[in-house]
Parts: sequence; structure tokens; C-alpha cells
Amino acid sequence: MSERHGGRGGGYRRRYHQRDRDDYDDRRRDFETPDDKLKTAIIKLGEVDPVEEIPRLEQQIRDHVPRNIPIVSEAFRIGVTEQPYKIPFYAALLRLLHNPTELSLPDEMPLGRLVLEDFWKGFQSYLDKLAWRDTRLCIHFFAHLTVAKLISVDSMFALLRSFIAVLDEFGVSNGRAKQAALCAGEGLLVAGAALKEHSASGVDEIINAIQAYADTTTQQKWLVSPATRISSQAIPHDSAVELLEILLSTLTTLNQSDFKETENCIPQPYTLSPDDAAVTSKPYYLPSVLVPPEVIELDSMSPDSGEESQVKKEAWPEFFMRLFPNDVSPNPNSPAGYVVRTALMDIVDIFEVNRKECARLLLEYPKWNLPGTFKPKPGATTTVEPTPGKDWQLESTIIETILGTFLLLPEPTTKSIYYIALITELCKLSPSTVGPAVGKSIRKLYGSLSDGLDVEAARRFAEWFAVHMSNFGFQWVWKEWVPDLTLPVQHPRRAFMRRAVEFEIRLAYHDRILKTLPESMQKPEAYIIAREAPGPAYEYDDPANPHYEAAQAVLNLFRGRAKAEDVIAHLDTLKSTLETSEDGHVNVDSIIRSIVVQSLLHIGSRSFSHFLNAIERYLVLLRNLATGGSSSVSGTGNPEAKADVLTAAAGFWKNNRQMVAIVFDKLMQYQIVDPTDVVAWTFMNGVGVGQLAELGGPMNLSAFEWDLLKGALDKANGRVTIARRKIATLRKEDDDAQARVKARADDTMEVDADPKGEAVPVVENPALSTALKAFSSLTREQKAALSRTLEGFVACLAPSKTEKHANPKARTVITEEAWANRTNWERDEWNAWETWGWYRQFCRAYSPYLRAYATTLETVSFAKFEHEKDEAADLLKMVWNIAIGQEA
Repeated sequence: MSERHGGRGGGYRRRYHQRDRDDYDDRRRDFETPDDKLKTAIIKLGEVDPVEEIPRLEQQIRDHVPRNIPIVSEAFRIGVTEQPYKIPFYAALLRLLHNPTELSLPDEMPLGRLVLEDFWKGFQSYLDKLAWRDTRLCIHFFAHLTVAKLISVDSMFALLRSFIAVLDEFGVSNGRAKQAALCAGEGLLVAGAALKEHSASGVDEIINAIQAYADTTTQQKWLVSPATRISSQAIPHDSAVELLEILLSTLTTLNQSDFKETENCIPQPYTLSPDDAAVTSKPYYLPSVLVPPEVIELDSMSPDSGEESQVKKEAWPEFFMRLFPNDVSPNPNSPAGYVVRTALMDIVDIFEVNRKECARLLLEYPKWNLPGTFKPKPGATTTVEPTPGKDWQLESTIIETILGTFLLLPEPTTKSIYYIALITELCKLSPSTVGPAVGKSIRKLYGSLSDGLDVEAARRFAEWFAVHMSNFGFQWVWKEWVPDLTLPVQHPRRAFMRRAVEFEIRLAYHDRILKTLPESMQKPEAYIIAREAPGPAYEYDDPANPHYEAAQAVLNLFRGRAKAEDVIAHLDTLKSTLETSEDGHVNVDSIIRSIVVQSLLHIGSRSFSHFLNAIERYLVLLRNLATGGSSSVSGTGNPEAKADVLTAAAGFWKNNRQMVAIVFDKLMQYQIVDPTDVVAWTFMNGVGVGQLAELGGPMNLSAFEWDLLKGALDKANGRVTIARRKIATLRKEDDDAQARVKARADDTMEVDADPKGEAVPVVENPALSTALKAFSSLTREQKAALSRTLEGFVACLAPSKTEKHANPKARTVITEEAWANRTNWERDEWNAWETWGWYRQFCRAYSPYLRAYATTLETVSFAKFEHEKDEAADLLKMVWNIAIGQEA
């Protein structure tokens, strides 16, 4: 019976279900209206061969009855803004629609003109909303139509000048200016030939305006360059390129040739048509536009700013890593290189919602570019000759573009996991061609670690490497890096190997990763992988520990789920006992906190749910410990007590740094400790966690300490954001309630009532008052966390004269001369270099928040340097000034 139902019956049901699904698809297609079918056909232009499909699609549009211009223009807008690689072909289609037919009346408006006029309305809406990407892509479309002689050259010049005018606005933000420059510059890149023929001075005006703005961002470029030089502001251009710089280089090159090279880097299918009827008709004159101003925000730290005025991220110059030579991937400073790179970046950006579709489109990109641009696929038969100076490797170009966006500083435009998953999808689609490109990229990035790759970029590189290895069996040729084990233990290459292995263990387990490493990397002295799997380290598990019995008693109370009050009473007794037996110099309170925290974590170490249950069950106990035994839980607590709690937690998970960060986050979430406490603890004790703790040495910030700092700062900033949103919601509810009360009073008012009577009493909203008080408290907490972080960096990087005398090499400024001699650096120099890198990341990543409290923060942190000359202090202040937008 089971065999019949599982075999024949199951197969029958599957076939029957498939037939039903096919019938449903057929019915759904039947329900699709003719307008919908036309819209879909326009959007899917070029599924096989765009050049051959354009005439058929033109005829389909003309034959569509009744004529529906809004549907056609909407399809064009979707195609242009969501499939920008098709823009030249949409321009060719619109040109054909612009041509008159045999059935056209003498004074009839061309169909293409009607579509273009309606398309302009959509562009205007993008501009009004400051949807920069859609606006820029529409400008690409207009530029192609200008070359096709469908749009007036004068009006195209006027459109580009309206964006150039943004660069001259007083106090224009970096993000707004950069986007306006890209709109104007890329429009000129496409339509340059027609514009230069009309007015050479107008072309020079646009290029010079972009150049003038780019020259004002020199210091910002230095702060976000992926190749760190610390004290020298020289930016090496061999390893990375900046977006506006390569745009200007491209425009300059094209301008020198009167933009004749444009046709060698951008498809222009509309020039292939032998019919020039469209040229004789009057071109469309684009209406005048004014780029809307940015929304003027109130004080972003004030609750009055509301949800619409949240702290905006600072828009920095965009540097992209170069991984391959110019004969493998396009030179981004060349016209063809810029076009290819930006086209691939647009695809990656637009198709974030569907990484599988994005991977497919990236590998199909050569279909939309000029023939001969990329090498043909292995085994493919083609009669197209490779274009001199091109013939690039598609997969290497794609990987370089994705990783360049992934490693943008201070952070990528999208979540890091998207870029990692996208590369994985590419490898699955074409493993034989994408795999080697990924391997070469890893080797190139690994080599750049010795050449000053920024610490944040190196951290992301380790994250990507580990996740990518986990998707492909953790197979890597580790033996290539064995010679680097002779480098100092804090050298970036050894630090990378250590982090990558740690991330891999998180994604698998210790023994599996251990087997993938060469024998020399498995040794403890290599400091690549820990001796044992990450796990808890319960200090009081050893009977030889003097506090073993006391800890066991507390542990038994937790196991028996004793009430928090009973545990507190037991601790009071334990304290009296320890004070009697211990030496007077021993801090009994610290011992008790360590016993309680470690015992509680020991109970919760079985799983994450056990950990959360243990924390939530004994919240009263933990808050009592954090307040130094005070009965007041609402107070600010005892800093020493909170530091003890954090130290005990870090000691328990010293072999698993991921769990240290998780426990710290939960302690902040349950308000047992504050973000400021975590920041202070990190600068004082962070070096004592992990494999290198046994080596000792001066305090330095590695990626682990930065993760703790970032978690604390994000927690403080996030609480302020949530509180501001809550206030905005309560105020709206309060206003609505007051309006309803007033409306009811107006309805009941007598006709002959005195209009100057008493006003409707305003009832105070207790929830709003509470929210405002909470916002004020959280703002102080945020300010304290930022201030403590800045003070910690200043103390680390610009120590006092006494500290310098004790360890003269601990915190030195990395001069250009010292950098050139980095092959002789030891651990102290690399420690200083990495700590400087995390200070740069702190300033640039949190610049909007730092700017809000700039006066107070710099007064507190830099006051001691007012009357003394210190090279490190000068560098600290220079980085700070650039981050907050002042002249350095």
C-alpha cells in the first residue's frame, strides 16, 4: 500500500500538479491586457539580439491600438533606470519611433516625440525626489538622444549646466556635489561629440567646474584612501582610483580627441540606421530645470528634528582597489575603462534585490557592449576580432569591480554579505572562469597587506575570504603563505591569517579547519590557530583554585534556580567570610563579581537560549553587582564594578572572542553596563583577550578591540535614534489628540458665544514627558561614549612624556621615512600602525555624530596639547579636523 501511494500515486500527483500549474500560467497570460504585453515587450528588449529586435518592437508599438503613450513611456523609464546597459538601444528604438511613416499626416506629432515628452515628466519626478541614480541614468538617455539628433544641443547644455550650478552652492554637501558632478560629467561623456561641435568653450566650462570641486576634496581623499600612509598625505595611485578623478581623466582624454573616441567605448546603434528622416525634423528642446535644494535639517541631535531628520552618513570620495594590470581588466582612467566599470557598478547596485539575476546579467554584459571588448568564453566560436587595447578578461573585470565596491571606505554602499554572496553566485554559474579570477584577487589583496592596505579593508577582506572558503570546502593553498610565519607576530599578513582562521572556525568547527592548515601553521608558536577549540574557560572549575568551594556554592544556587534575593543574601554572607579569610589588600567585591558572572555564564554556556534565560532570570542580581551592591538599580552604577563584570565575562570567554562581543552586547542591551563602560574597558583590557594575550606588551587596537568599540558606539547611537523616533510618534499622536479636543470644543460652542473666551486647556502628555527625559539621558550617554573613545585614542597614540620614556617605540608617528623602512619593523611599530588605522576609521565612520559634539569633544580631548608641540597630537587633530569638516 505504501509503495503504491509513494510510487505511482506520488508521481501521478506530481504530474497532475504540474498540469494545473501550467494551466494557471496559461490563464494568467490570457488575463494579461494588450497594454501589459506591450509594456513587457519593451522592458524585455534584447533577450536574444537587440539590434534585430528593435525594428520588430517599433512596429509592435505602432500597431498597438488604441495608442497608450503613458504605458510606452513608463516602459522606457523602467528600462532606462533598471536596465542601464540597454540605454543605447532604447535610444535607437525611440529614434525609429520618431521617424514618420507612410500613414503619417503632414503635421502629425511623431510618436517618438510624444513618448519623449511623457518620459520627461518621469525624469522631473526623479529630480524632484533627488533620486540621483535614476536622474543620472535618464541623463545618459538624453545624451544618447542628443547624439541621435532628437534633442536640441542647446537644451542639453542647459541641462548639464543646471547640475554644474550645484557645485557652486554655498555649503553644498559632499554627497550632493559628487552626485551632481557625476550627472553632468557622464552626460558630457556620452554626448560630448555633439556638444563639442556646438560649443568647445561650454565643454571646457563643465570639465573645469568638476575639476574645481574635485580639488577641494584632497584632504578627504587622504582620509579614505585604502592605501594608508598615516602621516604623509601622498596618495598612491597604483593600487586604487578615485571616482571623480577617473571621470575627469576620461573627460580630458576624450576632449583632446574632440570626443571621437566615444564611439569606440559606447555602443551607438542609432547611428547604424540608414534612414536620416529623424535628423530633418525639429529636435526636442528639453525644458529648463532647477536642481531642488537639499532639505535643511534642524539640529540632528535634537528631538525636534523628528524622524525625517536623522543623522545622515557622510558622503566621502569613493576609492576603488585595482587588482589586475591594464591588459587583464580595463584601465579605469581610460574612456572605455570608465564606461565598463560604471556600467558594472550600476548593475551590481540596481540588482541588489536579486543576486542570482545580478550574477547572470554580469556574465552576459559583453552582449551589451561593443564586440571585441572582452575575450570570448572558452570554447566559443566567434568571428569578431579582438579590439586593440581591449580584449579584457570579463570575469577578472567583474570581480575587481565587486571587490572595489565591497572595500569602499569607511563602509560600502550595501551590506557586505551581498557582495560576498554575489561572488559566490558567480562562481556557481561559471566556476572554471570565475574561480581563477577570485584566486588571483585573494593573492593580490594578501600582497597589498604589506603595502599599507587600510585596516578596515583588511578586516573585510578576512571576512570575505573566510565566508568564501566556507562555501567551497575551505580549500585554499595555505602553504603559499608559510614563509610569512617569519614576519613579526603583529604584521598585517600574520594578523590576516589569524583573523581568517578565526572566522572560518566560526563557520565550521576547530578540528576541521585545523586539518586544512599546513603543519607549521598548526603549531602554537605560529599564533594562527588556538591549541583547543573555542570554548568556555571557567576559572573556578579547578579544585586547586582558592575560591573553588565558594564558586561551587554559587553555582549550585544557579542550578537550583534560586531566587535573585536569595543569591544576594548568600553573597552578603560570602563577602563577610572572604573579608575574614583574605588578605586586606585583596578586593573581595571583585572576587565575588567574578564568581557570580562566571558561574552564571557557565550555566548559560550550553546554548545561546540557555545564556539568555540565565541573564534574564538574574537581571536584578547582575544590576546589583554593577551598582556596587547598591539597592538603587536606576543609578549610573559603579564604574569599577561594571569593569569587573566585563573582565569576568571576557575571562570566561577568552578562548572565543566572538562570544565576548556577544556577551558585551547583551550586557548593554539589558542595561547592566553602559556603552561608555565597554569603551573604557576595551582601552584598558582589550589586549588581554585572545591568542596573543600571553605575549603581553603595550596596549594596541586590533580588529577585535575595534569590534567591541563599534558595538558600543552603535548601541549608543542606535538608542538615540530609537528615542527620537518615539518622540516624533508621540508628538504626532499628541497633536492629533489636541486637534480632536479642539474640534469637539468648536462643535459644542454656542453660536453667540464670546470668541475671546477661555482657550481649551492643554493636557500634558506623561508618555511624551517620559520620552523626552529618556532622550536627554540617552544623548548624554551617546556623548559620553564618543568622548571616552576619543580620549582613549588620544591616550594611546599621543602618550605623556613619562610613557614615551618607558617605551619610546610604542606610539610613534609613522613618517614617510619610517614607512619606507617597514621591512625592519617589529611588533611595536606594527601595533602603532594598526592603532592609527582604527583611529582614522573611528573619525570617518562616526563623523556625523562627532560633528554634532565637536566643540565639547575636542576641548576635552585635545586641551592638554595647547601649550606643547607634539607630532602625534598634530596628526590626531588633523585627522579629527578633516572628519568634522574643518580645515586641517
